[in-house]
Amino acid sequence: MLKIIKMSRGVLGMNSRNLDYIRLYNKKKAKQIADNKLLTKEILIKKKLGVSNLLAKIETFQDLENFDWKSLPNSFVLKPNRGLGGEGIIVAFGRKKNGNWVRSNGEDLKLEDLKNHILTILEGGYSISGVFDSAFFEERVQILKLFKPYSYKGIPDIRVIVFNMVPVMAMLRLPTRQSGGRANLHLGGICAGIDMNTGVTTTAIIKNMSTQTENIIDYVPNTRLTLSGIKIPHWNKILEMSVKSAKYTGIGFLGVDIMIDRDKGPLIAELNARPGLAIQIANLAPLKYRLRRVEGLKIKTSSRGVRVGKDLFGGEIEDDVEEITGKKVVGVYEDVIIKNPNTELQKKLKAKLDTGAYSTSIATEVARSIGYKKIIDIFDTEIKGFDLNNISLIDAREIAKKLRKKYVGNINLLQNVVHVNSSNGITIRPKVVIDLNIKDNEIRTTASINPRRGLRRKIIIGRKDMKNLIVDPNRIKNNIDFHIN
Repeated sequence: MLKIIKMSRGVLGMNSRNLDYIRLYNKKKAKQIADNKLLTKEILIKKKLGVSNLLAKIETFQDLENFDWKSLPNSFVLKPNRGLGGEGIIVAFGRKKNGNWVRSNGEDLKLEDLKNHILTILEGGYSISGVFDSAFFEERVQILKLFKPYSYKGIPDIRVIVFNMVPVMAMLRLPTRQSGGRANLHLGGICAGIDMNTGVTTTAIIKNMSTQTENIIDYVPNTRLTLSGIKIPHWNKILEMSVKSAKYTGIGFLGVDIMIDRDKGPLIAELNARPGLAIQIANLAPLKYRLRRVEGLKIKTSSRGVRVGKDLFGGEIEDDVEEITGKKVVGVYEDVIIKNPNTELQKKLKAKLDTGAYSTSIATEVARSIGYKKIIDIFDTEIKGFDLNNISLIDAREIAKKLRKKYVGNINLLQNVVHVNSSNGITIRPKVVIDLNIKDNEIRTTASINPRRGLRRKIIIGRKDMKNLIVDPNRIKNNIDFHIN
């Protein structure tokens, strides 16, 4: 369900951003560096910070006339040197036999289209101030496997705000079908706030293009992929690169956009001396408050700046998330009370909240302890004659169908019989009604009884029962004796 965001107290406005931070902390020379992508790339390369490889430049109309188009690879990114907000960027994903390249929407990108687009760039059609510009080609970043399910025909990026050499706020931006494969909120992309200490996504937002309002969402549109709890790889390195970018360019208030290449790791895509303010909406936290906390600090090294940012702002947004969304922020492992609604028998135990599982399952011994011994005994007898190690999925489906017909409705609180095909083989399981209490959230649901012994966790909570919860994989409390990767 979508929820409209309303924030006012402490939110950094455009005027305050311009007057109190950009004007004071971003000198003219520093802004000129950020506004010139090729110059930025040159400086970052000298300082050994990762960027996408430059393939070619077209700086004049004569360069365009004489350019060797055969030198371009099948895949590339074309950018205006002084473009703003991602405007004027073209991504070629491949090349067809007819010689045309392929755009993100699958349409052909003809050579004539490319020439006309570069001509528009040279004439200043996408530049910040409308002056003549240059165009350049760079290697296309290869998407990380982790992000593939979350992204529609584009590359996600991480925006980090750095002020006074301290990373103060960050978000993950995901391209969508609505945004045409672009990772921009104003075009319809998804933005997810990131906890500064752990590098884990918290609350996600998307823009309703018809009403122009930002709404909270739990899942990638038209999927069951949870947007909270995504662990950003190379988090410390991303923060280090962001702070070093501010240090080497002299930009005091800076937005750093970083992409993660599947082979090369984090690469700086762009520096922005006038970063937008949607990041505070994605984090459900006012940016002004964080900026004031680090204003005037004496930060001598990038590593120190990273430590300060993580210490000051890690985990801080949890209360805001709960207040605005009405959802509890929980860890992967939490205490849960499970109860049989028919017998009132209950048990308290540590459960795993698994966003990768759709439905909830409980171990056999737990089901027995809350009064489901009769159901377990019946099913043990019914499947005793079947060799589940050698049974086909079709046969398992038929057996489950017969047992449903025979027992569902005849045994109290037996809701279903399902066949499960997992890495542990094919299993036929009964599903029973249970009541759960997770952080004072009362949930009535059905759970399959898992017959496997030796399970580390006796109850797995699936995502269909987490509608009022936000899972933070790095939130560990009560000295729990396990490690989360």
